[in-house]
Amino acid sequence: MSTIGLIGSGNIGGAIARLAVKAGHSVVLSNSRGPETLADLVAELGPNARAATPAEAAAAGDLVVVTIPLKAYKTVPVEELRGKVVFDTNNYYPERDGHIAELDDESTTVSELLQAHLPESFVVKGFNNIYQGHVGELARPAGDPERSVLAIAGDDAAAKKTVTDFLDSLGYGAYDVGPLAEGWRFQRDTPAYGVFFTEKFSFDAVPAARQVTPEVIEPLLKAAKRYRDM
Repeated sequence: MSTIGLIGSGNIGGAIARLAVKAGHSVVLSNSRGPETLADLVAELGPNARAATPAEAAAAGDLVVVTIPLKAYKTVPVEELRGKVVFDTNNYYPERDGHIAELDDESTTVSELLQAHLPESFVVKGFNNIYQGHVGELARPAGDPERSVLAIAGDDAAAKKTVTDFLDSLGYGAYDVGPLAEGWRFQRDTPAYGVFFTEKFSFDAVPAARQVTPEVIEPLLKAAKRYRDM
C-alpha cells in the first residue's frame, strides 16, 4: 500500500484519510495551523496516521491530495511535489477565495491553475463534487452493484491510472472526463457538481446521497455550460 500525503485535513481531507487508512494506506496529514492541531484526527485514525507540515506531507506522499481553500493554492509546496501525482479536490468560490481573474474570464480552470503552480507535478482533478458526509457513506468494494464513480480529469495518463487505482482502493470507480481543461464540466454550479445529492443541496437539511453510475453522470457532464453562457 501507499503513503498518502494530505495538504489540508478538513472535511474532505479527513474523509479521504479515513477511507485511506481503512484501505491499508498510511497517511501523513497537514494543515495551515500546525501538526499539533491534528492530534485528535491522528488519534482517531490510529498507528497508520501521523501529522506533519505541508512540506513534510508532500515529501512523504507517494500520492498527495491537495484539499485547501483555493485562495491558498500558492502555498502548496513545489519542490517536494516535483515528479509526483497530485490529486486536486479544490473548487473556486469567489466569496471565499476572492476574485481570480483567469477563472472569472474562464481562460483557465481550477486544476490548471494548480498545475501551472506545480509545473513538474502531475495534477489530477477529482473529489471536488461530492459532499464530505457522503464520502464514507457511498464507498463500496469493487464489484458491488451499488458502487459509485467519481469524475476525474488530468493531462497525464499514468497519473490518472494512479488516481484510478487509489479511488478503487477507497471504494470508488473513476469516470475519466478527459484533460484538465475539461475539469470545468464538474465544477461549481454545473449539473454534475451536485450529482451525488438526491435533491438540491441545503445546509439546513443536507439531502441524502445517491449512487452515481457512468450512465447517471455522463449526460450531466455533457450538459455543462460555461458560466458566461448560464
